[in-house]
Amino acid sequence: MNTVRAEDEVVGICADLIRFDTSNFANNEGPGERAIAEHVASLISEVGLSAELFESAPGRANVVSRVEGADPSLPALIVHGHLDVVPALAHEWSVDPFGGEEKDGLIWGRGAVDMKDMDAMILSVMRSMARDGRKPQRDIVFAFFADEEAGGSYGARWAVDNRTELFDGVTEAISEVGGFSADIGGKRAYLLQTAEKGLSWLRLTAHGRAGHGSQINTDNAVTRLARAVTRIGDHQWPIEYTATTRQFLEGVSELTGVEFDESNPQTLLDQLGTVARFVGATLQNTANPTFLNGGYKANVIPGTAEAMIDVRTLPGRHEEVLELVRELAGDGIEISTIHNDVSLETPFAGNLVDAMIDSLHAEDPGAAVLPYTLSGGTDNKSLSRLGITGYGFAPLQLPPELDFTGMFHGVDERVPVESLKFGARVLDRLLTNY
Repeated sequence: MNTVRAEDEVVGICADLIRFDTSNFANNEGPGERAIAEHVASLISEVGLSAELFESAPGRANVVSRVEGADPSLPALIVHGHLDVVPALAHEWSVDPFGGEEKDGLIWGRGAVDMKDMDAMILSVMRSMARDGRKPQRDIVFAFFADEEAGGSYGARWAVDNRTELFDGVTEAISEVGGFSADIGGKRAYLLQTAEKGLSWLRLTAHGRAGHGSQINTDNAVTRLARAVTRIGDHQWPIEYTATTRQFLEGVSELTGVEFDESNPQTLLDQLGTVARFVGATLQNTANPTFLNGGYKANVIPGTAEAMIDVRTLPGRHEEVLELVRELAGDGIEISTIHNDVSLETPFAGNLVDAMIDSLHAEDPGAAVLPYTLSGGTDNKSLSRLGITGYGFAPLQLPPELDFTGMFHGVDERVPVESLKFGARVLDRLLTNY
């Protein structure tokens, strides 16, 4: 029997993964994932499992390994992570963002929470099961994708379009941003992600009359664009409750004894501690200006100006929201779509949900488990195009004082060592028994 458990090596694997700079600047810019993909493939093949490494473009590498289950009649499961990370400005950090340093009982570095922590859990469990000769109940596809941070065009989306056979028989998926604990009214609860908002990244372009900055110009592209961006950015989106957010808030109410007042959800959000802002963004649609570009000199009025808008939509509201954004932009603004993707929502029920809850309770008996909606997006969006139902489940038991959700794409990203070991134990139990 294997003497190296998943929890014994998950911390070292996580630190090693962080040391690969896989910064994704979008537009196929950055170091790519080839080096880390080769490392991941070697960790898999080292324990006798097969691993296929394939590129969607030079340097944009993905790794997939299919492990045969004991009962081939059962539908297959995919457990997936992404290998890229958002960029990090080293001068803003207190440590080297790609150092994988262990300090104060935490592993520090870009990707520690998004999502090389989960990649490490997956790899440690795969290796432990292989060393023990343990077969899962069903076929499991383990996938490590490129390019999630820019929409998956070189990763999951590309694989779905070009390597469909990799997903044969797969009906369900497990990935990031769920299964972590939060302090709710002084009680520990785990948030299991069963929904995520849709997204559209839009480019707004305004045209006008170019000219000298000293002249009167009633056809100024910058002015026209600024008005459009202000109208969109200032718009007050109403509170709306999906099935998932309603069930989540009802669960918070039951935990805390605070009444769920639909007209004022803030009283319940106040009970959520560090995750209040994370969850609060899922109670409404959003459209945030994120980028402005116009002009090249102080005394020259440019003929063109452009802005980027990040639109996130609740399930079932995508087209309606985009139409309102177009109205808010107004006349004289061209709108083009840079990236568009679906919202997801699935019931907080079923055998896989039950198995995830059971695996958490085995480590933390009696803890509450609640469904929630993710305001961002994951590669589950791409997999949904094949009819695969996805959940966010990267289990971590976290200290209540750690602002875990605030570190996604933030400075000094870090994850507790003991949380990684907890997650490895939970994931090992789930993948062995489900």
